[in-house]
Amino acid sequence: MYRRVFETAELGRKLSKDEYKEQVPLLRTELLTLQRQLEKADFPVIILLGGVDGSGRGDVLNLLNEWMDARGINTVAFDAPTEEERHRPPYWRYWMALPPKGRIALMTSAWYTTPVVDRAYGRTDDSDLDASLQRIGAFEKTLVDEGALLIKLWLHISKERQRKRLKKLEKNPRTRWRVGDRDWKHAKLYDEFRRISERTLRATSTGEAPWFVIESANARYRDVTVAQQIAERLKERLQKKEKSTAPRPLDPIPDPDTILDTLDLGAKLEKTDYNARLDDLQASLNGLSQWARDKKVGVTLVFEGWDASGKGGAIRRIIQALDARDYRAIPVAAPTEEERAQHYLWRFWRHLPRLGRFTLYDRSWYGRVLVERVEGLARPDAWMRAYKEINDFEEQLVAHGIVLVKYWLHISREEQMKRFEERERTPWKQHKITEEDYRNREKANLYEAAANDMIERTSTEYAPWTLVPAEDKRFARVMVLETICERLRAAID
Repeated sequence: MYRRVFETAELGRKLSKDEYKEQVPLLRTELLTLQRQLEKADFPVIILLGGVDGSGRGDVLNLLNEWMDARGINTVAFDAPTEEERHRPPYWRYWMALPPKGRIALMTSAWYTTPVVDRAYGRTDDSDLDASLQRIGAFEKTLVDEGALLIKLWLHISKERQRKRLKKLEKNPRTRWRVGDRDWKHAKLYDEFRRISERTLRATSTGEAPWFVIESANARYRDVTVAQQIAERLKERLQKKEKSTAPRPLDPIPDPDTILDTLDLGAKLEKTDYNARLDDLQASLNGLSQWARDKKVGVTLVFEGWDASGKGGAIRRIIQALDARDYRAIPVAAPTEEERAQHYLWRFWRHLPRLGRFTLYDRSWYGRVLVERVEGLARPDAWMRAYKEINDFEEQLVAHGIVLVKYWLHISREEQMKRFEERERTPWKQHKITEEDYRNREKANLYEAAANDMIERTSTEYAPWTLVPAEDKRFARVMVLETICERLRAAID
């Protein structure tokens, strides 16, 4: 399909100066009007500019910033990853560049560049390319499903026109800087790049995020067509009336039979044994953390569980064994206004540790399938697809060399009430108890059913759940420490 599109885009369509002058004022006005409407909308816009070297992507970037209000546009041209970026999974830098709702991101050399270039130079094979394209498809679906408008524009010129354009730029002293050795190396591989591009566009052009191939030999035709495509897609989306059911809290259910019922809540550890094992485990963890720092192995710990189940106490016993410079503890509460303007996973991507460091999440991205599900803060279709999105997210972490350990701390409802009452009696613990904690007890059956689904659907080979009987705090803390030490030793092996 895209072979014919590329051939069509090499026919040399043009736009006269008079036609250009006539259309540009109308297009600029329309783009600015649509941008103003977007500011009040509940979705972001991501414009991807891909295409052949020499097709004028840089010129288009500059022109769109001139024709629209640049204050509402985040323009990003990705280059080789920085040191900070290399310490995170490859898609971290793309997540960090995503625009909030109501704004536009204008991107070039984004997530398509590395897979295409690596394949063209023979550093990978077709199966590697296909795997990369599947990752891209999953990423774009995650964005679109959450509401983002993704506009993908491919600027195309023929092999002959590419060489002429590069020579023209190189000949002019004012534009010579725009042509480097890399451009000529790419030009020699034009046919291979075209074959790979056809494969790429065919695999990643979907109904929600199609590719538009734009003939770019004539700059006036290219610029007007790009602006028209953006205006049409944006207008179509702004006029679209979303047909979706408003989320609502779940109805009460009887006490469910779940995997949590199989835990032995009678497991205990005497104080003398606890103190000895705690010292040994913290010493082991300290040594393992130094190995992780030296070998650039990141560690992410996720703590979920009932209110008052001991998550904070377990976290404190871990960080006592770590160098304060090597970890961050992230308490996750209701999202801020800035975070609500982004995809729900964005705020967790932003806190990922550098390789060799620890990040401890006191509650996490699982809020989408727990609190948001039960309280009706997310529609059923949103929290249902979150299982796959979360598994995909965690797979990227592990593939990048991050040891991911997930804990669910479980206590009985009787023990929970006992701890609530103790908190109310203890002055330095009173801040931990709120009316919401008591209200959540009324929905304990719903939360337990949601936790059971979460464990079944997201306990994977690369990121299994560790279920901790936490009725006895000492037993729970030792089990948490033992698990992280075991996982780090396995990473060494």
